[in-house]
Amino acid sequence: MKQLAILLVMLTTVSMTAQRHDGQKMHKGPKMDMTAEQMATLQTKHMALALDLTKNQQDKVYEINLEKAQFRKEKWAEIKAARESGQWKKPTPEARFEMENARLDRQIAMQEKMRDVLDEKQYETWKKFSNRKKMHGKKKMRERGRRG
Repeated sequence: MKQLAILLVMLTTVSMTAQRHDGQKMHKGPKMDMTAEQMATLQTKHMALALDLTKNQQDKVYEINLEKAQFRKEKWAEIKAARESGQWKKPTPEARFEMENARLDRQIAMQEKMRDVLDEKQYETWKKFSNRKKMHGKKKMRERGRRG
């Protein structure tokens, strides 16, 4: 009887640890429920706190963040519509290259705009902050087994 109880405990333990857990599934997340203006406002306030922005800088950064948020919302809606209609297909290597090239062009433009708005110290802090955020995201993706 004692051996049976031990065997049941071991089987239960093994079966529980054998369950696959992929972590949080990728989904639209809470930010996609917000409007582009709300996302830009929150991002601007986070940056104002981190970089000690003046009111003039906050207004300029808000415009940059609003433009970025509107682009993201449009792309999200476009992809969602394509998936729902069944028209979405995995991009070809050429299309993937074009998308990556366009993304990097947008990042360079964003960097130039931020350089114009921020002073030298703020720009360096922003650059350090954004690079750390990128690396943290890549690490999380690797941990989830998505890329890397």
